[in-house]
Amino acid sequence: MKKPVTYQIDESQKLEREKAVIVGVQRKGVPIWEVNDHLDELEQLLDTAGGETVGRFVQERYTPHAGLFIGEGKVEELAGIIAATDAILTVFDDDLTPGQARNLEKRLSCKVIDRAGLILDIFANRARTREARIQVELAQMLYQLPRLTGKWSHFSRQYGGIGARRGPGETQLEIDKQAIKRKVTQLRAELAHIERSRETRRHKRRNFFKIAIIGYTNAGKSTLLNALTRANVFVEDRLFATLDPTVRSFRLENGQQVLLIDTVGFIRKLPPGLVASFRSTLEESRQADLFIHVVDISHPHWEGQLARTDDLLKELKLDKIPQILALNKVDAVEDTLLLDGLNRQYPGALFISAARGIRLYEIPKRVADFARRRWVRGVMRFRPDEVERMTEFERDVEVVGRSFVDGCIQLEYLFLDPMPLPTFSNEDIQSWEEEEGEETVQE
Repeated sequence: MKKPVTYQIDESQKLEREKAVIVGVQRKGVPIWEVNDHLDELEQLLDTAGGETVGRFVQERYTPHAGLFIGEGKVEELAGIIAATDAILTVFDDDLTPGQARNLEKRLSCKVIDRAGLILDIFANRARTREARIQVELAQMLYQLPRLTGKWSHFSRQYGGIGARRGPGETQLEIDKQAIKRKVTQLRAELAHIERSRETRRHKRRNFFKIAIIGYTNAGKSTLLNALTRANVFVEDRLFATLDPTVRSFRLENGQQVLLIDTVGFIRKLPPGLVASFRSTLEESRQADLFIHVVDISHPHWEGQLARTDDLLKELKLDKIPQILALNKVDAVEDTLLLDGLNRQYPGALFISAARGIRLYEIPKRVADFARRRWVRGVMRFRPDEVERMTEFERDVEVVGRSFVDGCIQLEYLFLDPMPLPTFSNEDIQSWEEEEGEETVQE
């Protein structure tokens, strides 16, 4: 058996909790509850990063100030809150331009980061596999590139801590743009090499039914994976507790085994560079035959989280993969009328508690129904005068793409092809799980 590669985390990088003030802006037409909900999530992110929220600040403003994001007078008011709370960090819920961040640091005399920088910091601290660490470092480099100044005083050298955590492979604080560009090229080459290895593993699993557990961060995905497979995946009541995909086998009631994939959680305003860097991780979801979409219905704004996850699936072109909706944490919902209403609103949904094992027996049954019917992709062309035939054909398939090729209308489609599930040996299962578990970081 191949011995896993391990990395040691430097204990000196584990920082004490930093006091921070979080800042939101209420735009025109946005209700205040939505702004506060976003700030609640930002506070959770800060907690995950190792910070402590000691103050909140909200300004009602239609458009951001070009140089400071918030108004001149509000900057002075914010400075007073920072001084009164002994905060050393200010976190904005919206993206700041490099110039805005620098101007705010000068005016507030403390470190200033935005939500994207905070999420990148969390990923840098929590990535465990070699691939995830390289992906995070690449995203950090792309984030930092437009923010470099001549003296490179904006981040680590002046303040350190959250938002300035060094990337896994960074060895110097003063990096010019050319050095970063060279590093980006190197990291992309390393990721391409890792992706080829991952593609080999995917190829071995190509004939087997694969289920990806997806959902908003902290919805209970890893808890569900553990409950179904006893995978012992790390679980914590924090956003982005786990980042690396985990593949485990799962036995259905008929004795057939399928593969379950635990994926990184979605969240609002996920940095585009991070999504791009985690392309290969998202490929695990792209290869799935079925999604189990986990939703935390005990969250006061779970419907917004459900909608945001669906939007991200569309952006990533993953919305055509069939789903089982799993409404999780029903044990934390005391309103039975709400549950009755949800049962009518989502008639195909499963009402479960992954932590307490409530109604988890329904998942293998539902998965087995899907697994017996394999979604197969196909391509068909029709002449322009075959509209009636094409319309009839579309009734029996799921059209996922339409284009005009060589004078014909070309449809890309999915159809359900009933077929028996293949079998695979215990040796196959063990080798796949070992491969997925390699190169983890040991603390």
